[in-house]
Amino acid sequence: MSDDEDKIPAFPVVRLGRVQAESERNDWLIEHLWSEAAVGCIGGTPKSGKTWLALEMALAVASGTPCLGRYRVPRSGTVLIYAAEDRPHALRRRAEELCRARGLDLEKLAVGLITEPALRLDVPGHQLRLSTTIQELKPKLLVLDPLVRLHRSDENSSADISELLGYLRSLQRAYGVAIALVHHVRKSGAGQPGQSLRGSGDLHAWGDSNLYLLRRKGGLVLQAEHRSQPSPDAVGVELSTNPVRLTVTGDGPALGDLEQAVVDALQNGPVARSALRSQLRVRNERLGDALQRLQAAGRVICHESGWAVPVPVSKDQPERNERQPR
Repeated sequence: MSDDEDKIPAFPVVRLGRVQAESERNDWLIEHLWSEAAVGCIGGTPKSGKTWLALEMALAVASGTPCLGRYRVPRSGTVLIYAAEDRPHALRRRAEELCRARGLDLEKLAVGLITEPALRLDVPGHQLRLSTTIQELKPKLLVLDPLVRLHRSDENSSADISELLGYLRSLQRAYGVAIALVHHVRKSGAGQPGQSLRGSGDLHAWGDSNLYLLRRKGGLVLQAEHRSQPSPDAVGVELSTNPVRLTVTGDGPALGDLEQAVVDALQNGPVARSALRSQLRVRNERLGDALQRLQAAGRVICHESGWAVPVPVSKDQPERNERQPR
């Protein structure tokens, strides 16, 4: 053999400083719920609304409308779903209920349903077909529901689960697709919600973004956690009817209504943030997000006496200096 044939290619390497410069943005697929191109689990006990939440996320991403009416979707895109336990017509009926609540036309949304009778993430042939499907459709989000029906491995085996999750991570890295696995939690789980995910602890460690639907004092609570982002406060949710949908409970106005409510509350003069929060009965994080968006749009300003709506400046009146919020 020649020297060229014997030479083993090195791994590609890039300067770390350049990687940071290229990826310094903290992007969201769904603000505060799921990071851009994140992998993770939607966990919960049986009948806790996991599939409803997964569908809500799918329709929000496909339509570019706020998830649960609260959490913005910066950029819409195609969504791909595999539902192992729901027949196609039943899943469509659920999606139509959610679309009716949102005022959307399901047929106009780029939500694709994989109709293969069985999909096994631990079968090489199925892995290749799924990779090809993602390569062709280029979805922003892949929903797999539920994990227990998508493999024949031992859920409690770290070796088995790590191999399966490694394949999904390779999809995320190759195609920039976010992947949400619907999975069960143990009924007796305590402490950190991620530790309650059924099976190997690798499932919790693998997730970039995880969502949990948990029973707390007779109600249902949605809790999020992220690898690279601060986790938002947990919120109460319930499955409402006519139309059927998941809604956030006890957290002030919906997203678009909140921004207008802020502007309305500032019409009579500056208001301190603490007073504004008390008046609108909204979490501090949600209020902060709304204020940032309104300030970026030029609809509110912040100065020493509090938040206010900007006053038109006359030609002979000097413009007041704005101060950034703390």
